[in-house]
Amino acid sequence: MIQRLDSRADTFAAAFARLIDRDSPAQGAVDARVAEIIADVRDRGDTAVLEYTRTLDRHPATDMASLEIGADRLQAALDAMPTGPRGALEAAAERIIRFAESQKLESHSFIDEHGNRLGQVVRPIERAGIYAPGGKAAYPSSVLMNALPARVAGVSEIVMVSPAPGGELNDWVLAAAALAGVHRFFTVGGAQAVAALAYGTECVPEVDKIVGPGNAYVASAKRQVFGRVGIESVAGPSEVLIIADGRGNPDWAAYDLFAQAEHDEMARAILICPDADYLAAVAAAVDRLIVDQPRRAIIEAALRDHGALIEVANLAEAVALSNRIAPEHLELAVDDPDALLDDIRHAGAIFMGHRTPEAFGDYCAGPNHVLPTGRTARFSSALGVYDFQKRLSIVQASAEGAAVLAPVAAELARGEGLHAHAASAEARAPATDRANASKP
Repeated sequence: MIQRLDSRADTFAAAFARLIDRDSPAQGAVDARVAEIIADVRDRGDTAVLEYTRTLDRHPATDMASLEIGADRLQAALDAMPTGPRGALEAAAERIIRFAESQKLESHSFIDEHGNRLGQVVRPIERAGIYAPGGKAAYPSSVLMNALPARVAGVSEIVMVSPAPGGELNDWVLAAAALAGVHRFFTVGGAQAVAALAYGTECVPEVDKIVGPGNAYVASAKRQVFGRVGIESVAGPSEVLIIADGRGNPDWAAYDLFAQAEHDEMARAILICPDADYLAAVAAAVDRLIVDQPRRAIIEAALRDHGALIEVANLAEAVALSNRIAPEHLELAVDDPDALLDDIRHAGAIFMGHRTPEAFGDYCAGPNHVLPTGRTARFSSALGVYDFQKRLSIVQASAEGAAVLAPVAAELARGEGLHAHAASAEARAPATDRANASKP
């Protein structure tokens, strides 16, 4: 069911390249359809959003007002939760908040040797849009992970969108929205939801930034509205890479592969190890344990098409392959994970040791589970409080400082052919001051 690869085989390079290739031949058609939806929502507002929601999500809504869920309904869902589920949500929320608090950027400034004040002021964005999946599966954990950092950052208004196929509401998602402090909640999904957040409609407010994962249409829509609004990333199918030393429990490894593969048929789950016997044991565990998995069909499709067990010469080679993959989730299932950590260059999140499954990170460890996918961990990072904060530079020149800065600025401005810039700078420092000022 899951392919075996050997890094020493002549065919490995080509097989590995196919394994990590995330380009979709259908992307062009998706982008074209999404562009049509965005333009329609921009032009017709609520009317277009309502039509798409009724046709694509089969929602029986008669007007936009019926697509907004009020705060009372959100709180009622939270209040109705049994003690166990509510306690789990609250425990996860507390840990997410605690970690998010540690990420907050603070304003700061300093005075240089010429009396100039330089620094930055940190401000939260005013309005954030949160997209939470609600199609094949609904994820209350995603609500917490996206909304709570915005709340910790001090965002004034958090607007959440989540599809409700057939008009069916998920009480877990509603409860998580109440717990996370979401201000407005619309049961709208897909590209039309992203467009509504980006451009605003009669009912849906325009936001400053859109965050949260979704399907290929949601990802395309976020990419296309970027620039009008900010986005945290363009999420692709979920990924896990396990580097194993062969001394862990093969059943644990199988379950960790399943945990990623059950997201959808495009998920990628890979294990790399220098121990051939361990790889065989993991393959046997996969075949034995899959029969009890409720999402077996999805797992089997993902493992068959996008999964692999890779034999390498040593752990150093495993790390080198990992850096080429730049995985969303990286499990270091080894006795001494710190020995490998310094050589890991690219990963969204790293889970250290045999007893730390990626599932802890998905739900309750504390660090955010919204992570870069599709090799974008080479240049991007996990969602955090800083994604909802802006840094405003401040410059305040003193009399002495203006005399020092003016000739430097003027010289560079004239070098660029921008003479008004030079004149503007020199006007702040009279010739006598410039002559007497020390050079920087």
